[in-house]
Amino acid sequence: MSARATLVPEAFAGLNCWRLALPGGDRLLVSEQGGHLLSWIAGGRERLFLSPRSALDGSAPIRGGVPVCWPQFNQRGDLPKHGFARHLPWLTTAYDLGSDVASLELTLCSSERTRALWPHEFELTLTLHLQPGRLRLTLGARNTGAQPLAFTGALHSYFACDDVTQAKLSGLQGRPEWDSLTDGHAQGAELLRFDAEFDRVYSGAAIPMRLQDGAHGLHISQSLSWSDTVVWNPHVAKCAALADMEPDGWRRMLCVEAAQVFEAVTLAPGQTWQGWQQLELA
Repeated sequence: MSARATLVPEAFAGLNCWRLALPGGDRLLVSEQGGHLLSWIAGGRERLFLSPRSALDGSAPIRGGVPVCWPQFNQRGDLPKHGFARHLPWLTTAYDLGSDVASLELTLCSSERTRALWPHEFELTLTLHLQPGRLRLTLGARNTGAQPLAFTGALHSYFACDDVTQAKLSGLQGRPEWDSLTDGHAQGAELLRFDAEFDRVYSGAAIPMRLQDGAHGLHISQSLSWSDTVVWNPHVAKCAALADMEPDGWRRMLCVEAAQVFEAVTLAPGQTWQGWQQLELA
């Protein structure tokens, strides 16, 4: 009988977490605080960046991993930056353990805390689907109330880099590009390099991207239900202004986010939405 995946509770810096592991060594660590993926180890290497200066006591959002930004992207609305989902405790609601595939589901539902900020009823789920060399994160939203609701958001993935100045990202060529630093509009280049602060949104049909970090390659894809892709690196000056980042932390990370930035998704009562981001070793 072949070995099966394991799911065990694990404390990480005081956070209640779950460790999901495949027999071959691929594994992930997800915190119930924020439904936040903290670690994904595949091919014997950590694939996500987590700042060692990040607050892990619930007093502030976690810097790194994959924050769930919902129901607002950034400061494009009246809610706290990137919404409230990443601040609240989620419940572990389902899991499935096989020999070479495993999944874990966490859920956040509307409550008195969310209604104080946002007067809507909802159910939000995050499903982590783990296979050897591959991870898919699926965010699902359901309107459980009697009125329509609208949201923006993102899977704000921080990828680990040995040196981001030597990394390159392909797959966004020709897509409409908005540079938030200059408010400039252009088309995505065939190859993106990161030798200065970078904060751009790419719109249009998503095609698989490839992040090449030295000898390490990663394919990044997303569902068409996410309208945008955000690419961000703070570089030296912006990083120095972030209290939860080490001075050289910018060099070891790159955010490539499946996002809904410019146009909100509207759900009628009872309606559902689902969007995924898939990561696969190249």
